[in-house]
Amino acid sequence: MISPTRTVSVLLGSRGGVAIAAAVLLALTTGCGSGADEPAGRSASATSHPVKDTTITAGQGERFTLTVDQNASTREYWYLVDPGPDSSVLVSRGRDYASDSGDEPVAGAGGRLTFTFEAKGKGTTRFTLLHCTFTTCQGNTSTLPPETTEPSATSATGASSASPVPERITYTVTVE
Repeated sequence: MISPTRTVSVLLGSRGGVAIAAAVLLALTTGCGSGADEPAGRSASATSHPVKDTTITAGQGERFTLTVDQNASTREYWYLVDPGPDSSVLVSRGRDYASDSGDEPVAGAGGRLTFTFEAKGKGTTRFTLLHCTFTTCQGNTSTLPPETTEPSATSATGASSASPVPERITYTVTVE
């Protein structure tokens, strides 16, 4: 059998409809695998949460994903930042990027970045996703978060004005 997978999507920008369709497609195809490498006794299910639903409850062994829009051509990136989740409760199982243009790279095309997590042991933990744009972070790349996410005290012209700070979304996960 296939273990339950939960999908949580953060939809930003004009590609929201595409992300919703992708989440629905994921939910429909989750139960279609052979399940040979999944724990026995688990039933197939997928649940999508509203964007602002930052409280997640999961069963031990359950995997869930968080999917966000990302576009490297506009220097828009997402990161799982420290402090990460308590590894005795929840572990990150990596991230995967899917381009809106498919297998063929297209200049300026965005896509979706999916973070996968697995509930390990009973308890509650928190983790934060950081959303950087070209106006909120400096010195970052697709895999390297910025060294600091505090507002800059001076602008490029030397005038004293604070730059905007990156968005942070903190999730609280309870494993039962």
